[in-house]
Amino acid sequence: MTDDRARRAAERAFVRAHHPDVGGDPQVFAAGLAALRAGRHPRPAEVTAEVTVVATRRLRAARVLHRWRRARRDARRSTRLR
Repeated sequence: MTDDRARRAAERAFVRAHHPDVGGDPQVFAAGLAALRAGRHPRPAEVTAEVTVVATRRLRAARVLHRWRRARRDARRSTRLR
């Protein structure tokens, strides 16, 4: 149980430090996370492996929905101010 907690803590720390949303390199993030999940510590040679990051339809749909909700919210705010 303790090993599992330590492994998950290490994985979370890696994600917090290297996630692309906080300025990390997507290739380094994907390779390092794969190495951690395989039970290995990421080494520089493994981290430089080529990884392709693809935006999915679901992600695109979420972005469209977010823009629509923001536009609707902004429209409501502008009518209240009049």
